[in-house]
Amino acid sequence: MEAASRFVSEGLARALELVVPALDILRGRPDSKEPPDFCDTRGFTAFLSSLSDDELARCEAEGLAARLPALPGAPPSLVSLGRAALVVSALPERLTRETGTRLEQQKSVSARKKRQLEALLDAVRPMARRARRIVDVGAGRGHFTRLAAEMFECEALGIEREPRRVEAATSLGRGSRARFVVLDALREPLVFEPDDLAVGLHACGSLGDRLVLEAAKAPCDVALVSCCLQKIEAPAREPLSAAAREAGLVLPKEALGLSNLTARLVGVEASLAEMLSARRNRYALARLLRARGVSIAPGEEMRGINRRRARGGLAELAARALVLRGLEPATAAEIREHEAEGAIEFDRIRRWTLPRAMLSRPLEIVVVLDRAAALEERGYAARMAEVFEADATPRNLAILGEAPRGDG
Repeated sequence: MEAASRFVSEGLARALELVVPALDILRGRPDSKEPPDFCDTRGFTAFLSSLSDDELARCEAEGLAARLPALPGAPPSLVSLGRAALVVSALPERLTRETGTRLEQQKSVSARKKRQLEALLDAVRPMARRARRIVDVGAGRGHFTRLAAEMFECEALGIEREPRRVEAATSLGRGSRARFVVLDALREPLVFEPDDLAVGLHACGSLGDRLVLEAAKAPCDVALVSCCLQKIEAPAREPLSAAAREAGLVLPKEALGLSNLTARLVGVEASLAEMLSARRNRYALARLLRARGVSIAPGEEMRGINRRRARGGLAELAARALVLRGLEPATAAEIREHEAEGAIEFDRIRRWTLPRAMLSRPLEIVVVLDRAAALEERGYAARMAEVFEADATPRNLAILGEAPRGDG
């Protein structure tokens, strides 16, 4: 994996060259019809304001970086930024599936989840074959844990903090070599042995960082597919690798949420139109809450509410949000006002958001490479690769790390 290891260090350097100087953009979340500071200071405001509604829709569907060369009047600095974003976004290798594992469809596993399980089982096969035990961190209902135990004929331990999920996993895995325990991997000791394979399939936020660091202590092989980078308790994520620390890669929690954006006309869970409608409803809700005197940070309007509910309209969202805050229900006039005014303002915000959305994939890549580089600094041979097709899940970046061994 020597070539892959060179790629990690060189890829991280390239990603840092893009992301760190653009931290003002990542930190400048637009939350009103007025342009954020980075638009004015970087000279983007007039250009973004001039985009037609049709061109705005194309930029959202195809990505601003891909559209910039064809857009007259685009600021040269924005074009250059878009070009660099495309280069960094193309960094991950596509992992070739050599064995092509095919699983039988199960009632408890969606078709998309089945494809992810098949691909990850193929990806970890070389490390799993030499492992005495596979430790699945954030095991959920234990699908990967059970399948790995059966396929690789070894002990498998699923760690999950939700007792109900552990109960379900234990029931589903009865008679297999998989076992499950209730453990909060962020707050309780997470101990690996040198002959373990530590696995995190969509280990969110801080859990992904912890998995990397604790595996390196053993040291043992590790496979991590990152997800929901913003799920951290601290206000910002501190880098794990020396290179990223030296570059100053400190990423605010809110900025990390950008990594969930994907420029696609049809997303995995919903169409672009549906996602934009949900975002418009969320903005109108935040507007309503602030008019009621509620002080909320960006994103806080959905506290306690499943994000999918935003697709149902403002009336439904407002009813839930106001009950949670002990406030009187919204009147029909309030709903009409904030829907109408919010829609006008949100169309401006969509334009200010384009440069930030352009950096969403590079942001995700730089975090994954930071984790991979942290392993390399501890003697690992590490690689970053796309393990899933984007239509199975756009959160498809994996780190595959082989631990250093004393036999050379």
